[in-house]
Amino acid sequence: QTAVFKMLGIPHPETKVFYGKKQKHTIPLTFAFPFIAKRAKGSARGNHVYLIRNPEDLCLYLKHKGPAYIQEYFPIERDMRIIIIGKKIRLAYWRIAAGDNFKTNISQGGTICFSPLPEKALDLALKTALNCGWDDVGIDIIEHQNRFYVLEGNMKYGTKGFRKAGINYKEMLGNLILEGQI
Repeated sequence: QTAVFKMLGIPHPETKVFYGKKQKHTIPLTFAFPFIAKRAKGSARGNHVYLIRNPEDLCLYLKHKGPAYIQEYFPIERDMRIIIIGKKIRLAYWRIAAGDNFKTNISQGGTICFSPLPEKALDLALKTALNCGWDDVGIDIIEHQNRFYVLEGNMKYGTKGFRKAGINYKEMLGNLILEGQI
């Protein structure tokens, strides 16, 4: 997704993948502490996502096999999940991090808030989905220093937000299919 976002001019935190021992030693030359590190595979639902605060944290992270997926860190207490199905926003909400956790994922203790989201974020999510050719996606967006960034697009997003909003997800999808909207 990082490459696609870059090609399409979609604002996204600086992200790089480092391979092999030699490349991995250059991480601190490219990213200032703190930064985010993820496992290249298996980081869904906030699993295997780490806040790397210092060289010791980085050393522990690098003990895992495989490439190092490193991303610029923006300190936030909440982000936005915007779900687009059939070229329309079907649900949008804030995800608020729990306590001292930097992750906003609902599966990591984050909570859902339905306070209105900024129009610019909604527009960015819809533009991202349309430009990427995604018609069923949960897009995560953050605001940092009055700028909006797309963190990622999730093709397998959770449905807890729909339940909390009182929307029967399966029934909604069925109706959209019957109406020819998807």
